[in-house]
Amino acid sequence: MPKNVDKILAELNAGATELSRVEYLGSGPFGPSLSVERYRLGNGLEILHCEDKSAPVVAFHTWYHVGSRHEVTGKTGLAHLFEHLMFNETENLKAGEFDRKLEEAGAESNAGTWLDWTNYHVAIPKGQLGLVVRLEAERMSRLVVRDPQVASEKEVVANERRYRVEDDVESAVSEILWATAFTTHAYHWPTIGWMQDIEAFSTADCVDFYKTYYAPNNATLVVAGDASAKTLLRLVQEAYGSLPSSNVPAEDVRPEPAQTEERRREVHKPTATQKLCVGYKSPALGDFDHVAMSVLIEVLFGGRASRLHQKLVRDLELASEVRAFVGPFRDPSLTEIFCVARGEHSAEELLAALDAELARVREEPIADAEIERARARFELSLLAGLETADGKASTIGFFDTVLGRPAAAFERLDAVRRMGPSDLRRVARRYLTDSTRTLVFVRPSAQATQEAAE
Repeated sequence: MPKNVDKILAELNAGATELSRVEYLGSGPFGPSLSVERYRLGNGLEILHCEDKSAPVVAFHTWYHVGSRHEVTGKTGLAHLFEHLMFNETENLKAGEFDRKLEEAGAESNAGTWLDWTNYHVAIPKGQLGLVVRLEAERMSRLVVRDPQVASEKEVVANERRYRVEDDVESAVSEILWATAFTTHAYHWPTIGWMQDIEAFSTADCVDFYKTYYAPNNATLVVAGDASAKTLLRLVQEAYGSLPSSNVPAEDVRPEPAQTEERRREVHKPTATQKLCVGYKSPALGDFDHVAMSVLIEVLFGGRASRLHQKLVRDLELASEVRAFVGPFRDPSLTEIFCVARGEHSAEELLAALDAELARVREEPIADAEIERARARFELSLLAGLETADGKASTIGFFDTVLGRPAAAFERLDAVRRMGPSDLRRVARRYLTDSTRTLVFVRPSAQATQEAAE
């Protein structure tokens, strides 16, 4: 509990309305030396505060509990479109004024949308916290959503989809992989949305989405850095305390049926060599097995010293590149593997070599030295991200939004330190199986083949 919290709350709540009253919900550890304090306004807005005076900067993140998982068939991409719309004009700010005010204050800002969440983040000098609080409250409640703004951003997003997905072989293939692997769950569609849905969005769709999900009771403010609880809570209460709650609908995400047999797709793309994309059904982020899978994939694909790089790239010279990642999502998702063939080698050759290495980890214990290397890389990835206020806010917000507790970041680190060879072999046998995987074979298109011959 922060110092004098009872006194701070008494001062804030003297004369406060029902919507603006501040409640202290408790404290939780965040690593060996920091803690995260949780507060809530009467309108449902939660505030996570991690005070750190190591540098005179503050990170102010707004995490909305909405992502592409909250969309429905025919309306995919709305969450991502709104990430764009939120930088437009509001009732009190002209177009471009939001960004201009932040730039003049020396701030850095951006946003991101993924399957489970949307995040708007700003890093600022400590003296500019009040400005950011007011700006974020303004666009949470007073965004202008009219035909001209919607039409303009639809065009921007459609162009983004063309060059980031349709004209990019790897992104296009990844999209095909997920759409094939998931038949029912919302992870079937991409965060950016299907093109036909983007083009069909109406202004009414956008207004309804905004009124439903962009509300204080569907958001969490995460503030890390050199800001006292008293200053932060006063600013938040003043800016957000009059905003009404929304009737956020209960989440209605259909569970994915168990996959019982391998799925295969073959596509032709403008690429010089064949490629292979593999997706294995994998555990949710909150499952202990997700940690074990992350370490196993680090052993297999993490850097030049990894098993698959050594075997497929260096020894057999079948591939020019191999990499993988375990989906960090609320629900079970995919471990996605991407391999690029070298020269005339085929995707089938890549698959055969991959299968041989995966068979090894299912049957043979992994050496302690390999596990230790993977542990070190896992730990470095987490801790390096906590060196700045912005990194702390990102980690706190991500784990709170997806798993409900910031401390989950360090719980995962503790789990990695306890993990042994038997854990890795167990998850390899459970998840790296042919019956639960999806394969996409990528062949050079006729035009690409002709150009290569010339």
